[in-house]
Parts: sequence; C-alpha cells; structure tokens
Amino acid sequence: MENPFESGHIKNYILLYASIVVIMILFFFATALFQKDEQIQRKVFSTKIENKKVVKKSSQDKNKTTRFKLIDVNY
Repeated sequence: MENPFESGHIKNYILLYASIVVIMILFFFATALFQKDEQIQRKVFSTKIENKKVVKKSSQDKNKTTRFKLIDVNY
C-alpha cells in the first residue's frame, strides 16, 4: 500500500471531504428555506371542579369475591 502523502492522493481525499461538507451545508440551507413554520394552537384545559355523585353500592357487589381489587374512584 502506498503512502497517500507521497503519491499525491491526499489531494483527492481532501477534495472528497470538502465536497461532503459542502453537500451537507447545502442540504441544511435547503431544509431551512423550504420548511414551513406551522402555528401550534395552545391547549387550554378547564379548571372547573365538577361535583361527582356518590353511588351507593348494593350488598350484592360486596359479596362478590374477585381476584383483583378495582379502584374505588374513577378518574
């Protein structure tokens, strides 16, 4: 294998590296120019607290035995 510094191939390697950098810069500018800025609407959540109705469970529900315990409050 020949030494690229002695044979003059180093110029080709530098040109290859420079061309890749130039192509990357051109793609950066192309995406910056053609990319459209979209307006994002702000989401506003209601801060009103709703009164939840308490439903009494019948005695039949208490007698059922299940393997899993469910959460008492629904969110």
